[in-house]
Amino acid sequence: MAVGNGSSKKRLKVAIVAPSLNYVGGQAVQADLLVRLWQNDPDVDVKLIAVDPPLLHGMGWAENIRGLRTLLREPVYFRDLWRGLRDVDVAHIFSAAYWSFLIAPTPAWLFAKLRATKALVHYHSGEARDHLRRFRSGPMVLSRVDEIVVPSGYLVGVFGEFGLKAVAVPNLVDLSQFRYRQRDPLRPHLVCTRGFSRYYSVDVVVRAFAEVQKVYPEARLDLVGGGPLEAEVRKLVEDQRLGGVSFMGVASRDKIGEYYDQADIFINASWLDNMPVSVIEGFGAGTPVVTTSPECMPYLVEHERTGLLSPVGDEKALAANVVRVLRNPKLARRLAENAHLESLKYRWEVVREQWLEVYRGLVRNREPVVRSQ
Repeated sequence: MAVGNGSSKKRLKVAIVAPSLNYVGGQAVQADLLVRLWQNDPDVDVKLIAVDPPLLHGMGWAENIRGLRTLLREPVYFRDLWRGLRDVDVAHIFSAAYWSFLIAPTPAWLFAKLRATKALVHYHSGEARDHLRRFRSGPMVLSRVDEIVVPSGYLVGVFGEFGLKAVAVPNLVDLSQFRYRQRDPLRPHLVCTRGFSRYYSVDVVVRAFAEVQKVYPEARLDLVGGGPLEAEVRKLVEDQRLGGVSFMGVASRDKIGEYYDQADIFINASWLDNMPVSVIEGFGAGTPVVTTSPECMPYLVEHERTGLLSPVGDEKALAANVVRVLRNPKLARRLAENAHLESLKYRWEVVREQWLEVYRGLVRNREPVVRSQ
């Protein structure tokens, strides 16, 4: 029993079911942040149940065989769910789309029901609309969980199209990793911290950078990340004979802030997204944000106030916005200052209260109603 604000309250027991940091990804980072920040909290006692537990002894040889690895891991995952969800108030289940939804969140929801534990699905994928259209299992499961939580108003709207009610709790950003500074003068030093996947169109970033270099030959671009399309992007840089492009590799959590600090403009060209933490990191670091505008982006970036938006896939429009902020220091300063204030919404002090409200609401709904005779 914990004591807070002068009154005695039950400390909620929460199990976060999510990927571990063994695999680089936004869900793993968000789950790790939650687990770390809830430590020693007077209101919540949290533990992690990894959806990617280590394979049983003697089966390490299968670790690099994708389908087999998943098959061998599922029994271990089921065992951990059964044990880990015992005497837990809330199962906080991270979720992506498609087959991964069936492999990880769906079993977690079923085990929570068996344990009479409240289950919330924390759904992150920008592919939600396509997932819910193509997989009947998605709406079926999601209509039966106790709460759906998403990081953005965009996904609240998508779920509403399928008759599913969701509440928005924004992604967390550890702003202690980022130093806000004004860029004066603003240099043509760009940074992109998106992975090399088809959703993030780093090739469009490179093509936009080529346009910027026509105006600012001294311009530089730092590409921070990794992924399956890195070889293609490297070939594009080589084919276009671009100088000033640096492939920085995947950055660790304690180093990522340095890449923002060294650059002056954050650039993004995604065509599918949800609530990209990288954009919020740009807000926190003081880099003016120049980005394409997939359907979700206006929920995060307000054009002309916290960043500049351009059509998806249009490298010339993206480049024109980079040139615009370079030529207009007052605009760049205003965007950066407004964005920095916006980033404060994603601090732990703010997001913690929203999660606490969700958890307590679920537990209140579980408590039996005592009827008068």
